[in-house]
Amino acid sequence: MRCPIARTVIAALLLVGGAAGVAQAASDAGALRYPNCKALNKRYPHGVGRWGARDHTSGTPVTTFKRSNRLYRQNKGLDRDHDFIACEKR
Repeated sequence: MRCPIARTVIAALLLVGGAAGVAQAASDAGALRYPNCKALNKRYPHGVGRWGARDHTSGTPVTTFKRSNRLYRQNKGLDRDHDFIACEKR
């Protein structure tokens, strides 16, 4: 004998859990993307780069940037010199 109430409860839990996960992922992605370097540098004054990135410069390289592959990926459009560090500042 099947229990229709149990199936309904399980389906509702899966639906709510799945929707919450999608909403959380969407809010995380939006929270990490910055519209420009001025906005990113307010939170990360020396920029954001991938792990292992090296600053391309003729002077002293920036080494104090925030290292985060995910954060860099969200803001790689702000990396003007393509050195895998977005919005680097000394």
